Amino acid sequence: MMTSAEKAGTNGQTAMQTPPVVSAHDWEAARQQLLVKEKAHTRARDALAAERRRMPWMEVSKTYAFEGPGGKVSLADLFQGRRQLIVYRAFFEPGVFGWPDHACRGCSMVADQVAHVSHLNARDTTLVFASRAPQSDIVRLKQRMGWTMPWVTVTDSFDADFGVDEWHGTNVFYRDGNRIFRTYFVKSRGDEQMGGTWNYLDITPLGRQEVWEDSPPGYPQTPTYKWWNWHDSYTDGAAPDKKWVEISDAGEKAFREEAAGERQ
Repeated sequence: MMTSAEKAGTNGQTAMQTPPVVSAHDWEAARQQLLVKEKAHTRARDALAAERRRMPWMEVSKTYAFEGPGGKVSLADLFQGRRQLIVYRAFFEPGVFGWPDHACRGCSMVADQVAHVSHLNARDTTLVFASRAPQSDIVRLKQRMGWTMPWVTVTDSFDADFGVDEWHGTNVFYRDGNRIFRTYFVKSRGDEQMGGTWNYLDITPLGRQEVWEDSPPGYPQTPTYKWWNWHDSYTDGAAPDKKWVEISDAGEKAFREEAAGERQ
């Protein structure tokens, strides 16, 4: 039986060169072969994140001001009391395609992909979007599109100083008392995978903060899985739920056994 792509070729259309159709046994063999490379890719990604956590920091000595829903705020205020801050420069302002009804289509796709920020907050991390549109327009856009992440208005040279005045980009900052440091920056295609909790945490200086990670000595780390929670159930300083600890312990044990079998 021909596939739909093969039938297209018989009708004078350019046929899609699809892969061969094989038995379940051969399909599983092909999947296992690819899985070796996929796991190598995962390990390489983890190693890259570990290297990223060891990048040098640049102190931010200049004062920056933004407009938020409640008025003027500083860069330090954007942390909302947390140690880590991720700022995505989204293009929503006069001159941008879509204005005033929409933000840039690419930036809007990024916004649509953002996971619930409570998971980032639980790892001492705040995510903020920043544009040059007035707050009244930002509030209206967020309501229309169903976006809930904090979104401020850039009022000075912040975007130019951090490489995002003519293109989108994501900057990461760390706060140590009254001192603020720029720790990472990603733009262009590097931005396209952003939105997930893990992708965001992997570009922060503290990472996912789980014990399996290769982080410098003294970095905060907690048992894997134990801090995970429903997004409406996080409580600062609360101990992990006992039932979830049991479930995650069982899952972790199964993963370790699987990994041990692969090494044999």
